[in-house]
Amino acid sequence: MMAPASPGPVFIDTHAHLDDPRLASDLDACLERARAAGVLTIITVGTDLASSEAALALARRHPQVYAALGIHPHEAASVQPADFRRLAELAREPKVVALGETGLDFYRNLAPRPVAEAVFRQHLELALEADLPVIIHSRQAHDAALDLMESFSRRPPGVLHSFDGPLGTARRALDLGLHLSFTGVLTYPNAERLRQVAGQLPLDHILLETDCPYLAPQPHRRKRNEPAYVVAVAETLAQLHHLPLADVARITSQSARRLFRLGQATG
Repeated sequence: MMAPASPGPVFIDTHAHLDDPRLASDLDACLERARAAGVLTIITVGTDLASSEAALALARRHPQVYAALGIHPHEAASVQPADFRRLAELAREPKVVALGETGLDFYRNLAPRPVAEAVFRQHLELALEADLPVIIHSRQAHDAALDLMESFSRRPPGVLHSFDGPLGTARRALDLGLHLSFTGVLTYPNAERLRQVAGQLPLDHILLETDCPYLAPQPHRRKRNEPAYVVAVAETLAQLHHLPLADVARITSQSARRLFRLGQATG
């Protein structure tokens, strides 16, 4: 990894969408601002085959960027068999560190549930074949997503990204060996329930993410999010766990490196 611009805590943004057009005009500047803030590693995440290929291209171009490849549940209805053959081929690339984002979304329901569940299952099977963790999208679908994972006698490790569920769901996910990641939503004034959950979870199973360009933290709310802002999520976790920011940075970064095997991913 690159050294930070100045001494200080080192953070990992485990979920960004750097290929989004809203970041295109100043992506290099965004990456420099991230480096200056101590965010030295970013995982950029695909949501369909085209964005997965774009994520991998960005990872090849930028030393601090790694890629996750997958098809978002919103896109599940349009998946073709050739898409998974291509994902399997790309998953062998050294800078690919996860499959996803995949999962279930019963909020928008843009794909029939049986189709979405089948595509999610295919991602889990591919993750096992490729020996990669999964990044899971679950919106109003936590029980169904965890039920599907439980149906596997052997399941890949992974993370429930942008977690917003209750404590019972969080503990069930942890029992399945999953991590939980939090976005800028954790900083919102109306997110007290979520903060109560995050404060009761073991910090070594929590990851940081921006989900940029979405979900910017306070005081950037309703503006474009970017990787540098993941520090605000870490600051909130530090307050909740009554720890110095440096400890939160160290523990969450160690967990991210272990889950995504970032020390082994090179390009």
